[in-house]
Amino acid sequence: MTKLAIRLLTLAMLTLALTAAPVVSVVYAAPDNDPPPPAQKAKKKKSSEVRPSTQETAFATGYRAAYAAIYDRNDYASAIEQLKALGRDDSAAVANLIGYSYRQLGDYKVSQIWYERALKADPTHVKTWQYYGLWQVEQGNRESAQYHLNKIAALAGTSSEEYRSLAAALEKPPGTGLVY
Repeated sequence: MTKLAIRLLTLAMLTLALTAAPVVSVVYAAPDNDPPPPAQKAKKKKSSEVRPSTQETAFATGYRAAYAAIYDRNDYASAIEQLKALGRDDSAAVANLIGYSYRQLGDYKVSQIWYERALKADPTHVKTWQYYGLWQVEQGNRESAQYHLNKIAALAGTSSEEYRSLAAALEKPPGTGLVY
């Protein structure tokens, strides 16, 4: 309940900030709870012209709706459709959430395809390394999961949420049901 309240408060504050601020700068402290940054254009804009476009705003709104469908309502099938409709499956954050949703629905083969697509788009996407590592644990591939854990340690450190989550899953005996 506390996590839900924090997420809702964070979403409300972010929405207020996006609508009230004349200049928007996005900071990504934790992967996947914010939409990925928009594709960079060749022409640089003046600081007075830096405003999110209608398309970027629509993307951010759609991404947040899919994120809520996944983490607040566990509506994975709907989230997959919402994420695919964004037209940005080449983004690591989007592909990772699609992979996560397929994994939660039990479609491990399709989930794997999306995790690999996310890592191809961004080999440093820590959340994908975590989720794909959990996928490996669920499949009984503990050595591969350990590789993913080591990758997370190198990218985000051993005190990161992603590292602790995957490490906890690896500490459980094989065959133990995972809760995460």
